[in-house]
Amino acid sequence: MGRLAPSPTGLLHLGHARSFLVAWLAARSRGGRLCMRLDDLDRSRVRPEFEAACLADLEWLGLDWDGPVLKQSSHGAEWAAVAHELGQRGLAYPCVCTRREVQEAIAAPHGDGPSSPYPGTCRGRFAGPEEARQASGREPALRFWVAPGEVTIHDELAGDFSQAVAALVGDFPLTSRDGQAAYQLAVVLDDQRAGVSEVYRGLDLLESTPRQALLIEALGFERPRWWHLGLVTDAAGQRLAKRRDDLSLAALRTAGVEPERLVGWLAGSLGGAVAPEGSEPCTAGDLVAGFDGGKLSVAPLAFDAAARSLLKFAP
Repeated sequence: MGRLAPSPTGLLHLGHARSFLVAWLAARSRGGRLCMRLDDLDRSRVRPEFEAACLADLEWLGLDWDGPVLKQSSHGAEWAAVAHELGQRGLAYPCVCTRREVQEAIAAPHGDGPSSPYPGTCRGRFAGPEEARQASGREPALRFWVAPGEVTIHDELAGDFSQAVAALVGDFPLTSRDGQAAYQLAVVLDDQRAGVSEVYRGLDLLESTPRQALLIEALGFERPRWWHLGLVTDAAGQRLAKRRDDLSLAALRTAGVEPERLVGWLAGSLGGAVAPEGSEPCTAGDLVAGFDGGKLSVAPLAFDAAARSLLKFAP
């Protein structure tokens, strides 16, 4: 089982299109199923128009899915209960730190800013959430207790990837202080519930995968197979970002770019994974029979002047 899991916090761009096309081809080429899930936990940024745009963009690309559209937020309370079970097992603890307090605690001893790990201020401080609530007057979040040492995951493209999660990230949130499940926990539980066994996504998400591996192990699940694809960049080599609406699919559609040209260009970037190779216009369905996931490329893909010319995109 594969999945398409866009976050409706902005418009999808070319990098999303590449990842979702590969995920779709991987499933359809083997007669597999594919679920659609909107990863909509960030309620401050999620908008109904982005949800609608995500689905419309993928349909424009010729990608379909099996079953109803799922929403990550629909299981928030249920997933938070799983976090509390981890706390009862001694694998998580209540934390009443505000974001500012975490940053101040980090800056004082280290002086290297917000990229430093959580300093463990609340680790071992309270016997449980109720004690934390009474002692601080604050509603506690829950953090996963990360043991020292390296966590190694295997990526089908990048090979083995090791990360000292405790040193680089520290104890990470399982819930927010308002009781919502945090993304790392929610994505593990959502994939498990849907039976997802294969995950295709951008290389920028490789760094967070060891945290998900820790949760998978703690919950007794089997790891899915991961493929982290090379990113699509602009002509200067900078990765695309939703916050700037970089090369959004909506902009390409508005400019009259034909989806067959875009699919052909993306297919041509996948090395020998599709047959025939090249960048000729085609539909996603045209690529299914010749798709070979074992030949995928991890190289970044630049949307440069040649790509604009190929797609006839001149905004």
